[in-house]
Amino acid sequence: MIIAIDGTSTDLSVALAEPNGTLIGDEAWSSAQRQSSALLPRLLALLDRHGRRLGAASSVAVGAGPGSFTGLRVAMALAKGLALALHLPVVGVPSMEAWLAAEPDAVAATVRSGAREAFVHLRGEPQPAIADRDLLVERIGDRPVVAPAELVDAFGIRNATAPRAAATIARMAAERLAADPSGDDLRRLEPRYLRAPRDVESTGTEVVRWR
Repeated sequence: MIIAIDGTSTDLSVALAEPNGTLIGDEAWSSAQRQSSALLPRLLALLDRHGRRLGAASSVAVGAGPGSFTGLRVAMALAKGLALALHLPVVGVPSMEAWLAAEPDAVAATVRSGAREAFVHLRGEPQPAIADRDLLVERIGDRPVVAPAELVDAFGIRNATAPRAAATIARMAAERLAADPSGDDLRRLEPRYLRAPRDVESTGTEVVRWR
């Protein structure tokens, strides 16, 4: 059984899947404050509802960002803690790639990067970029995107679906594990940042800006 966790934004999700990626069950919710503290209780409740035990897990998958600094760190710490305690492989999946895979009609996925900026990943592009709020809204227009509810409200995005990606993260991790059962290096797996948080060394891709 794969345990999957996504804490990339204020719209969070957890999922359970068979080792081949077939969904057992998932749950998604939104929370404006202390959202990441609910990840473990929600995961344990999901296991209970489906009559599964943590000890039956075969791997752990986690959305690796970019996105919320705190949410990503908490989700990554939970995923790595479970993998370490249960001696399981762990797989980090680029979050917005999973968001787009979960919503095939969306042209882009976007998540907050700052008060007036957002990370945006256009379908078909190799990596996300950073966009100013006004430029993002102008370029996206009325086309469908995946975006957390708080960003939709703050930026005035007109045609958005909230991310519910843990199930897709589990499926993408299953594909990775089929090719390499060892997963990622637990010691080196870190959230992906396009911008280094204050006093934290960047572990992500260099900043690319929309012009």
